[in-house]
Amino acid sequence: MSIYDKLSQLGIVLPPVSVPAAAYVPFVQTGNLVFLSGHIARQDGKPWVGQLGLTMTTDEAKPAARAVAIDLLGTLAAACLAAGKTLDDVKRIVKVMSLVNSTATYTEQHLVTNGCSELLGQVFGPVGAHARSAFGVAQLPMGACVEIELIAELG
Repeated sequence: MSIYDKLSQLGIVLPPVSVPAAAYVPFVQTGNLVFLSGHIARQDGKPWVGQLGLTMTTDEAKPAARAVAIDLLGTLAAACLAAGKTLDDVKRIVKVMSLVNSTATYTEQHLVTNGCSELLGQVFGPVGAHARSAFGVAQLPMGACVEIELIAELG
């Protein structure tokens, strides 16, 4: 089954690439690696605002991380297209780095990030298994609860 069939089966429509909010580009390819810039969580087109341990729970933030994964997949699809490829040409999701807007005492950043990692596994199967880091940070742009970046290898 193609990646696009899996996305359709999951009811996921890939969004267009977001316009950068500062001086950077959405992705850069070097060799077979594609580096996606950090994407913040969005809900209804607006930043998904919240701070874990203060205004938001792990269970509330996990869907935000999943939403970021969907946005990342939209950008990855655009990066593939720019390289003359499709999502079916993704050889490996190499690395995910997650920043979770959280209080100093909050310690479940890894569980929030599972919202992204689990979706990547559903979509790509074993190719979606990746190395990962999840950090707690004092604040993110526009008050977003989660920001995630991704590195993928194209075949």
